[in-house]
Amino acid sequence: DPILKLRMIIGFGGYSTRWVLWTRNNAAVVYPCHAVIVTLQIQTGEQRFFTGHTDKVSALAFNGNSTLLASAQAGSPSVVRLWDFPTGSCLSVFKTHVHSLSSLSFSYSGAVLCGVGKDGHGKTMVVVWNTAQVTRGGEVAVLAKAHTDVDIQALKIAFFDDTRMVSCGRDNVRLWRVRSGALRSCPINLGEYHSLEFTDLAFEEGHTAELSFLYSFVCSKSGHVLEVDYKNVCMKSVRRLLPAQPQGCQWQDKASSGPGIAINSISISSTFCATGSEDGYLRLWPLDFSAVVLEAEHEAPVSSACISPDSHKVLCTTTAGNLGYLDIQSRDYNTLMRSHEDSVLAFSVEGIWKQMATVSQDNTIRVWDLVSMQQLYDFTAADEMPCAVAFHPTQQILACGFDSGMVRTFSLAASDLLVEHKQHRTAITGLAFSPDGNFMFSSCLQGTLALYSCMVQKSHVLRVLGNVVARDAGSGPDALVVSGDSRLLAFVGPSKYVVTVMEACSLDELLRVDISILDLNSTALDSAVKVCFAPVPQGELLVSTSSNKILVLAAKTGRLVREVSPVHKLSCSSLALSKDGRYLLTAGDKVIKVWDYQMHAFSQVYIGHSEPVRQVAFTPDQRHVISVGDAIFLWDFLALPAERSLPASSEKLKDASETPRQTVPLPLLSSPPCLDDVCVFARMLLMWALNVPDWAILLELILSQCLFFLQSFLCPPAGSEVLKLKAVIGYNGNGRGNMVWNPDTGFFAYTCGCVIVVEDLHSGSQNHWLGHAEEISTLAVSHDAQVLASASGKKNGDSCCQICIWNVQDGVCTASVFHHKTQVQAMAFSQDDRFLVTLGDDQTIALWNTYTYELMSSTCISEPVHDVAFSPLSHRELACVGKGVMMFWLLEQQGSDVNLKQVHRAPAPDMLGLVELTSLCYGADTLLYSGTNSGQICVWDTETNCCFMMWEADEGEIGVLVCRRNRLVSGSNTKRIRLWAVAAVQELRLKGPDARSSSVLLEYEITLDGTIVSAAFDDSLEMGIVGTTAGTLWYINWTESTSIRLISGHKNKVTEVCFSPDETHCATCGEDGSVRIWSLDSMELVVQFQVLNQSCQCLAWKPRPIVVWGAESQHVVAGYSDGTIRVFSISRTEMELKMHPHAVALTAIAYSTDGEMILSGGKDGLVAVSSPRTGMTIRILADHKGSPITWVCFCYRDFGVEGGELWLATSSDRRVSVWASDWLKDKCELLDWLSFPAPTGPKGLSSLPPSLAAFCPWEHGTLVYIGFGMQKEALFYSLRKKQVVEKISLPYFATSLSLSPAARFMAVGFDERLLRLQHCPASDAQDYAGHDDTVHLCRFSPSGRRLLTASHSAVLVWELASPPGPAALLQPGRKAGARPQLLGEAPA
Repeated sequence: DPILKLRMIIGFGGYSTRWVLWTRNNAAVVYPCHAVIVTLQIQTGEQRFFTGHTDKVSALAFNGNSTLLASAQAGSPSVVRLWDFPTGSCLSVFKTHVHSLSSLSFSYSGAVLCGVGKDGHGKTMVVVWNTAQVTRGGEVAVLAKAHTDVDIQALKIAFFDDTRMVSCGRDNVRLWRVRSGALRSCPINLGEYHSLEFTDLAFEEGHTAELSFLYSFVCSKSGHVLEVDYKNVCMKSVRRLLPAQPQGCQWQDKASSGPGIAINSISISSTFCATGSEDGYLRLWPLDFSAVVLEAEHEAPVSSACISPDSHKVLCTTTAGNLGYLDIQSRDYNTLMRSHEDSVLAFSVEGIWKQMATVSQDNTIRVWDLVSMQQLYDFTAADEMPCAVAFHPTQQILACGFDSGMVRTFSLAASDLLVEHKQHRTAITGLAFSPDGNFMFSSCLQGTLALYSCMVQKSHVLRVLGNVVARDAGSGPDALVVSGDSRLLAFVGPSKYVVTVMEACSLDELLRVDISILDLNSTALDSAVKVCFAPVPQGELLVSTSSNKILVLAAKTGRLVREVSPVHKLSCSSLALSKDGRYLLTAGDKVIKVWDYQMHAFSQVYIGHSEPVRQVAFTPDQRHVISVGDAIFLWDFLALPAERSLPASSEKLKDASETPRQTVPLPLLSSPPCLDDVCVFARMLLMWALNVPDWAILLELILSQCLFFLQSFLCPPAGSEVLKLKAVIGYNGNGRGNMVWNPDTGFFAYTCGCVIVVEDLHSGSQNHWLGHAEEISTLAVSHDAQVLASASGKKNGDSCCQICIWNVQDGVCTASVFHHKTQVQAMAFSQDDRFLVTLGDDQTIALWNTYTYELMSSTCISEPVHDVAFSPLSHRELACVGKGVMMFWLLEQQGSDVNLKQVHRAPAPDMLGLVELTSLCYGADTLLYSGTNSGQICVWDTETNCCFMMWEADEGEIGVLVCRRNRLVSGSNTKRIRLWAVAAVQELRLKGPDARSSSVLLEYEITLDGTIVSAAFDDSLEMGIVGTTAGTLWYINWTESTSIRLISGHKNKVTEVCFSPDETHCATCGEDGSVRIWSLDSMELVVQFQVLNQSCQCLAWKPRPIVVWGAESQHVVAGYSDGTIRVFSISRTEMELKMHPHAVALTAIAYSTDGEMILSGGKDGLVAVSSPRTGMTIRILADHKGSPITWVCFCYRDFGVEGGELWLATSSDRRVSVWASDWLKDKCELLDWLSFPAPTGPKGLSSLPPSLAAFCPWEHGTLVYIGFGMQKEALFYSLRKKQVVEKISLPYFATSLSLSPAARFMAVGFDERLLRLQHCPASDAQDYAGHDDTVHLCRFSPSGRRLLTASHSAVLVWELASPPGPAALLQPGRKAGARPQLLGEAPA
């Protein structure tokens, strides 16, 4: 159902203010407001809307009884719509082939419609259409059309004859007639009045067909009113209306000296005439125009006057956008609508007095009542344009910013100016109050940011900063945003590529996020457009970008949580989030979209605006939405309030399974921490704590935390590990240069999360190097392939990023070094392997000694740099590229010291304009190649340090370059990798700037599945390996023109993993909508099923295969975010069945033990039982309704009830239901209902951990439960005893659970990137690292010999070192083969 309903529009006109109509019952008026037609009830103020036009409405016309409405749309060509007025339905839409259709007239019967406009050459064109059949479903046909050189300001069809019309314009009045398919006209002889400018006409009221009694009145700018005799084609009389004299207005039969009343509109009834004139007067006259009967004065010229059908009221419009009517009997004037004369730039709403303030290009500031939507105040700035406005949240104070740079605050209570601030010199781009009302912020086009104190009524300046807000990001009403707790201020700046977060009370910078580097797939540098804070508990910052995306960032760390794309066809001009954090509003390309904030559903789109929407926001009570642009739109917001909402002081925590990927949790070390290191860390903090008064308390806290850390990580002793990491599925597509291959030694390594995977390309076997706690960003291998360097982000507690040095022979980490404050994006070894250079996002370049790994030199660069490389000819020369510049460096040695010296800084060629140099590589002899973000490759001479040629190599950013002798490989974000023949470049070098690129030849081109981020080739560039952002590594062979997928993985979060029953394969699914089947022997992708625009949420493999792999019985079932279930046949690689049992996203799915039924749980808490044979849903269970299902699992038949099977469902509200089912007998009974307690106010958790339960394979009649509770523990609940029989303490709240079917092992994953293997009952536990994010999935294989774990997009395959035999299942006091009875008579 639509979530928005248009309630009211404040606005009138748009294209013209001439067009306004009475309905036949005199109760309503119809008028255009830009692209919307509005029907307004004059007594109640209720509005009805006709929407469908995509541009401004330029003309309106009714038939005689107001049943048919015609509307014309401006543009080329104009479009006409015919509406059934009582129902509001559109009967017909047709193009007119007329440009700028400016006038419409309906015949009384509605059978003929006439329009006036311009043709393609600017010549006046009149078209007549037959509309007689449109009410019966027929089409509109052209009766006749004519071109004329005369000007036509008004044309109307005679009420007595559908084929006759009258028109008037500059210097002419003409009569028209349609006869025999032709439209002909004849002029009225105007005599001495031939040079007048006629503006409007009206027929004398009457319905006689006698032409001798038919007259029409034509008015003019000079005040003349002509009465035209239709039969005799002549003027009957001429009157001139003059301005008021002491005795009142008067008329004369002949022209006289002096200006007359410039009449814009005329309307005739049976007893009087109404005129609207340029002097702002609406005047009522008798039909002989002897004197003014009644008049009403307006502030602007009257553009239209229209007498109601009952002749009791006169409707009046002005060029200032005002609409009202004069009640003749009471002589009262009633204003129906006031509106801005130009586009509305911004608005602000306050909730105490329920008022809204708007500023417009018409130089006015207006304050409106939100209840009645009537105008309360109107301020006009004669020489300045207001461009920003903000209400004080608690006082009746309005702040306004002007294009002169002035910021003024007004007291609405006293209608007085409070204070003027002159800190800015150019137009104000942002103005905001903090929600607590203590501070005000303003920014201008020069990038200046000002902070004001508002503790008292007259605000004063606290701090002014220059060049902090982006100058080139454009202005807008929400350029400055403040968090809900008034602590943070965010804006785009200092450049349009950066978002800055500051402390609101001091303007101290807290965080900068470079938007341009977040999307590796973008073909251009992405820039930020708008920012918006999420509600405080969520701690997120939303950023709309120029590439039509919305990025959700963690407000404290700047980490990308998720992104949505595309949001609009054009960039998002405004965004706003509801106070409860459930709904997001975006505006762009003249439409408004409403999104579920978690982005699980498609958006709803709402049209109506004819110009870009400048701003959109919720009202404080969240019952309405306001959007402004061409006019002010008020929408009813129809969303139901959040169910079971907690008081405002405690926001409801969401289940972890519902929440998208948040900030990466705190990491654990990959190996047991050394006590000495912990003590050193404690001593360092102690030295700082000596300056703190309560240092003893701090020291106790530090030592207790260190002790807890040592106790929480239980690393198995060397040689006694039960789990061994066998394989990693995935590749970091968001890294750069994070794959290396040495063709001489065969050494091949790449990264997946925080793991370095060293793989044998022949056998496929993997070794895994663990040493990083954060995701690895880049790799570099020495030229002799004996040393590998890897870099990752900062660990918790570290001030710098980690760089590890590995011995390739044995995989041992020989050194860890720290220097860069932010991510290391490029590294390179010198040609003699004596030096390692590293390049950081913090714009530092560091040089290391590879013998000692001491830092030899570090230099900060003034602009961002992207890539670095050593010269192959000299170990002392290197180069790096950055923002429009190539930098050449030299290693200077003075004794034992080596320093980096920048010897030359060469700008990019002028013809490229503003460009980023994004990649580089050295070529043969003295050549150096660099790629740009706009697709060019530049060639530099390293002897002269000059660029001597360039060529267009691609359409997007070139991020990878590899050169070998006379061949060059380029890879870009257009997904293409290209091989170039560059043999002629060396010869062209001698020509210098005169060199041409025509001799550079493109030999081969291959398109892959994502942006190219890494590449390694052999010495001849015939074969190599290439990595993409899609998480794929490709083998490239140019000779054979082939590309073979070597390594692949999920690009986004993995949502489920499972084993095949025979354990030869495993399946994974992810948010990218794919279901992937992998061979466990080779770890290769066997088949992939892809569903577009959906997220695959859960997965299950059909149990009990009848025959071996590859037969018909191999099936997987998957559940999707749109509520559908799909069953895939592995052998036939096709979808066999699609069902839709849920209205919301699925969250859990499972096969029954015989594979004959599918149980699925949804986000709404409903559990569906479906048959894969018939495709029918046979049962819906609503016991968990309202809370998402987190897990559904079955118990083997031997463990169940006699004749049936046992299964359970778990929901996020910590409830578990246990069921006994016999599907053949249509039996499904609830056996037990468990509810686990939890504290009311959880602390320290950003989201609730999931509630999970499973049947215990080694304790019959027992289930194991983990989830948020009073303690961090796993609970063993006996279904027979109806109580918890065992508790196992855990170090943290668990996020995943799996029980081994073959031994007493329980695998538990944690948010702290930890995997624990727990032997049950509570005894020894072993902890394993290797994950760079929450371990949100772990699944044992049916035999218990393998374990799958997932951490975001990485999947890890573990093997149990000593697979337990059947004896491990025997328990003391129990004989082998004995099967216990779980329950006797199952209760209902």
